[in-house]
Amino acid sequence: MPPRQQSRHTFVEGVLDDSSKLFLTEREPFGYQNFNDTRRYVVKEGDTLFTISHRLYRGFARPSGLWWIIADFQPTAIIDATVRLPLSQVLFVPSHRTVLEEIFSEERRNITTLGA
Repeated sequence: MPPRQQSRHTFVEGVLDDSSKLFLTEREPFGYQNFNDTRRYVVKEGDTLFTISHRLYRGFARPSGLWWIIADFQPTAIIDATVRLPLSQVLFVPSHRTVLEEIFSEERRNITTLGA
């Protein structure tokens, strides 16, 4: 079964071992880039990556599932989405345009999965 649209697993390959067990290759995070339309978000009480992405990525299918985009996009990536975000922490949030045209671009998908 292929990954869902806009899944972080879009950027990996499935590899079968000798016993036909399926493993996923490593995913190359997008990483922080300075775009003019990048938003700064200040963490408030009760915020999680899930609630922030749900609020800011409305219009996408399963917006809370896009938490990983915000986590990857920080100058120092957030590895664990369950870690409590410090109040007043500033997060860099890529715009809808960046998500569609840069992060989920066909060029990036092809480069990432081909190992180039």
